[in-house]
Amino acid sequence: MLESERHQIIIDSLKEKHTVKLQELVELTQSSESTIRRDLTQLEEKKYLKRVHGGASSLQGKLQEPSMIEKSSKNLQTKQKIAVYAASLIEEGDSIYLDAGSTIFELIPHLPEKIVVVTNGLMHVDKLLERNIPTYVLGGYAKPKTKAMIGRGTLDSLQQYRFDKCFMGVNGIHPQFGYTTPDQEEAQVKQLAISLSREAYVLADDSKFSEIAFSKISDLHTATIITNQIETDTEEQLSTKTKIKVVTP
Repeated sequence: MLESERHQIIIDSLKEKHTVKLQELVELTQSSESTIRRDLTQLEEKKYLKRVHGGASSLQGKLQEPSMIEKSSKNLQTKQKIAVYAASLIEEGDSIYLDAGSTIFELIPHLPEKIVVVTNGLMHVDKLLERNIPTYVLGGYAKPKTKAMIGRGTLDSLQQYRFDKCFMGVNGIHPQFGYTTPDQEEAQVKQLAISLSREAYVLADDSKFSEIAFSKISDLHTATIITNQIETDTEEQLSTKTKIKVVTP
């Protein structure tokens, strides 16, 4: 079978299933594992797919943006493990910024009490107040889908603060294109918060690697990545550009 034919079979399989196992592709194409691995590498470089453990999965649409409710219910245990580790980095007396992300939301139960929080996440506010943590909410436009404050008012009010640490959510992490998210206005808020922080952390489960969303937030070196797991070759690519902490169970 020609290489172009194998590539088309792989692409068609991903369109149908979104995720395919290496062994499935071996059987479909009647090819060796080493040949299919090489095909997947080539197709990933051309941005047709991303490799995952044991196979490949289709890339998300660059404008695809799940709602906060959808994100909150996905990979919950993984997000909680990442959040517990991230919270251990916060010290009493810190001023921190919490981005409006579902993994960031899982930080709140583990925060130390003697800190100050600034956030653009509307879903975070009740939990922060229940913890009696001094909280400042940014002004601006309330985006219905992600429950995030965005826009010029948000950027203007954010400029008034400086942070010891910020904790960010993203939709994509890519060696070449950095951190990305579907919405340009959310990207601007995230970018500014990172620039105003002494230390910045991106909290992301392994599904975010090799994804590219529509709007760039910043380059990889601007934040440390905290994740649950990462493919060896992906880690090798990313670790030359930023720090990565893999949280083990």
